[in-house]
Amino acid sequence: MDELDSKLIEVFDGKVVRKDLLHRIKKGTNVPTFVLEFLLARYCASDDVDEIQAGLEAVLETLSDNYVRPDEANAAQSKVATKGKHKFIDKVHVRYVEKEKRHWASMENFNSQRIAIGEKFYKNNDRLLEGGIWAEVTLCHNDIEEDDYAFYIEDLRPIQLSRFDYDAFCKGRAKYTRDEWMDIVMRSVGLEPSKLNKRVKFHFLSRLASLVEANYNFIELGPRGTGKSYFYSEFSPYSTLISGGQTSSATLFYNNARKKVGLVGFWDTIAFDEVGNMRVKDPDTIQIMKDFMANGRFSRGAEVIADASMTFIGNLDLGVKQVVNSTEYDLFQPLPKEFDLAIMDRFCTYLPGWEMPKNSSEFLTSNYGFITDYLAEAFHYQLKHTNRYEEVSKRINLGSAIEGRDEKGIKKTVVAFMKMLHPHGECSDKDFEEYIEYAIEGRRRVKEQMNKRKPDDEFALIELSYINVKDKEVVVHCPETVGASATLTPQKPGMRVETDVPGESHKPEETVEPTINDIDPQQGSDVAEVSAPPELKEQHFKITYDATGYSYESIITPYLAKAKSIVIEDPYIRAKHQLNNFVRFCEALLKQPSIKDIKLITSYDDKTDVHEMAEALKDLQQSLLELDVKLEVQVNENLHDREIRIDNGWTIKIGRGLDFFQKPDSWFGVGTNDLTLRKCLETSVDIFK
Repeated sequence: MDELDSKLIEVFDGKVVRKDLLHRIKKGTNVPTFVLEFLLARYCASDDVDEIQAGLEAVLETLSDNYVRPDEANAAQSKVATKGKHKFIDKVHVRYVEKEKRHWASMENFNSQRIAIGEKFYKNNDRLLEGGIWAEVTLCHNDIEEDDYAFYIEDLRPIQLSRFDYDAFCKGRAKYTRDEWMDIVMRSVGLEPSKLNKRVKFHFLSRLASLVEANYNFIELGPRGTGKSYFYSEFSPYSTLISGGQTSSATLFYNNARKKVGLVGFWDTIAFDEVGNMRVKDPDTIQIMKDFMANGRFSRGAEVIADASMTFIGNLDLGVKQVVNSTEYDLFQPLPKEFDLAIMDRFCTYLPGWEMPKNSSEFLTSNYGFITDYLAEAFHYQLKHTNRYEEVSKRINLGSAIEGRDEKGIKKTVVAFMKMLHPHGECSDKDFEEYIEYAIEGRRRVKEQMNKRKPDDEFALIELSYINVKDKEVVVHCPETVGASATLTPQKPGMRVETDVPGESHKPEETVEPTINDIDPQQGSDVAEVSAPPELKEQHFKITYDATGYSYESIITPYLAKAKSIVIEDPYIRAKHQLNNFVRFCEALLKQPSIKDIKLITSYDDKTDVHEMAEALKDLQQSLLELDVKLEVQVNENLHDREIRIDNGWTIKIGRGLDFFQKPDSWFGVGTNDLTLRKCLETSVDIFK
C-alpha cells in the first residue's frame, strides 16, 4: 500500500477494494466488473493478507457454485430440477407477452426464456423490463405438471448498493487534493495514474462524463483496442451498451403501440458501440434523437422528458494526420449517413480516441480504489439530484466566437468535471481554467469538422476562446489540426480556387450551381446528373409462368410512399407456406418506415389447421408490435377477391394474391430465400389509383 491507499481506507472504510484482486478473478470470466467487486467487497474487505486470501477463495467458490457459463446451462437446469432450488448470479430480463397477458423472466447464461416471476420484482426494478439487470437469483423448480413452465424466481436481489450517503461521500472528498482525488477515480476504474499524464487522465474522465451529467452528448472515435466500450458495459449498472445494428424509435424513445417510454426512460447513459454500423430503420428516429439531444425531451404521441445521456463510440480507420490534411475526409467520417450536421452540432465534446493508450496490463493498478458500484452510485446520484450548471455559468467567461450550442456543450463538460472531481463544491481558479480549456478543445473539434463539411460559413467561427482570471482572452486549439489548413481554412464546395499562372489574370467569378435544365444529355458533363423522382403510374401487366425477377418489394415498394396503413384481402393466408409468404410481405412493408398499421382479411376451410394458423399470426402480431406496428387480423368466410389497399390511394390486385411463387424443387436451392430468383406462377397484376 502507498500513502494514498492508507488514506483511502481510513476515510472510506468498507467502500474500497484492491483492484489487482479484480484483475486476478476477471480473467476467464465474462462477469461484469461491478458484479465481481460486489463479491470482493463482501469477502475481501480487509487489508489482512490471510483474510484477503480466504476471501478470494470464497469469491471463487461463489462463482464456481453460483455463476453459470453459457455452455453449462443444461447442467445448471438439471441442478435446480434435482435440488428443488439453487441460487445463481446471472443477468435477468423480463418481457411482457401480450398474447398470454403475463410477464416472463429469462436468464442469459441459465438459458431459459420462460421463467415465472412475481409482480413485486419487476415493479420494484424497472430496468428488468428494459435491458435487464445482474442479480442474485434464487431459482426454484416447478413440480406441477399442468403448468407450462419449469422454473420460477423465489427471490431476486439486484447487485447494487441498497443505500448511498451522498453527504458522507462529499465530506470524504474534502480530505483530498484535486490531484489525489483524480488519481483515486483512475484507480477506481482499474488504471494506475502514475503511468498516465494529466491529459490522458482528463480523457478517461471525459469517458465518464455522460454518467454524471444528464443529457450529455458525447462522441469518441479512434483506433481499436483502447477500451472505449468498457466504461459503458462494465463500470456502471446505470448504463447500457447497444452494439451496432438496427435502431428504432420504439426501442429508444417511445412505443406508441404499448404506450411505454423506451430506453431513455430507464438508463443514465445509452452508449452506441460501433456507431459506424448503426442502421436507422425509421427516419422519425433521427428527428426524435435531435429533439432529445437538444433539450432532453421529445413528443411522439406523448410528451416525454428524460435524463439519459447519449454516447457514440466507434473506430477511426484512417490516420488522423491523413484526415486533417485532406480536403476529402473529416473526423466524422465513420458516422452513418443518417447523422447529419444537426446531430453533430449537438455533441458536447469529441474525445480524440487516437490519443488513448492501447489496452495493456502495464496500465492496470494493483492499489486500492472505490468499489465500482459505490462510485457509480455517486455519479448516478449527482446526475439525478445535483445541478451545477448555474454555478458554472456565473463563473465562466467565454469569448465572442462561441455561439449557443458551443456555450451549452462547453458548460456541460465543465459541469461534469466539477461533479466528478469537486462534488464537495470547492474548486480553485487554476483547476477551473483547466476544465474550461479541455471543454473548449472538445467542442472546437466538433465545430472544425462541421465547418469542413458545410458548404457555407455557418460554422466558420472556430477560434473558440475564454477570458481567464487575468482578463486575458485565451484561444484554444486542437493539437491535431494546428497548421492543418485543409481543416482550419477548408475549401468550400462550389468556390473557385484562384491560381497564379504567368501572363494570365484571374478574377474571382460568381459560381452558379447547375440545374437539371442546364445539362445537355448529348454532351459529357463533369456535374453529376440531377434526376427527378420517377412519376408513379398505373400499371397492368402479366407475370408469365417460370418468370423470375419478381418480389413483393419490386411490386409494392414504389407505391408505399407516405403510407401509414395498408389492408390486405387474401383468402389464402392459411397454409404454412402461405403464412410464410405473408411474413415476407410484412417484412417488405417494414422497409417503408411510415407504415404503422397492417390489416389482414382472410379466411379458412375445413382442411385448415386453424390452431397453427392462429398461433403463427399471433407470433407475427407480437413481432410487429416490438417494431411499433399493429397487425389486425379479420376472418371473412365469404371472401374471394384478392386486393391490397394502401391509404395513400393506390390499390394493387394480384390475381393469385400473395401466393404466386412456385414451390421450390428443394428448400436448399437458389430462390428459397431470395424471391427474385424464385420461379413464378402465371398471374396478372393491376395497380391503379
